[in-house]
Amino acid sequence: MLQRNLVYTGLTRGKQLVVLVGQKQALAMAVKNHLGRRRYTKLAEWLGVAAIHLHKGI
Repeated sequence: MLQRNLVYTGLTRGKQLVVLVGQKQALAMAVKNHLGRRRYTKLAEWLGVAAIHLHKGI
């Protein structure tokens, strides 16, 4: 769980307020840990399709 990408995802999900609960040392370890498991998503594909639709006015 101490992975930078998970901390980033959690922080960026907040709309108005994000509260971190835990030890500062644990957060520091997570921020330094950039070797998280590679996530295979279709995000790039979805963004490409969305860009095509926006360009065509769909």
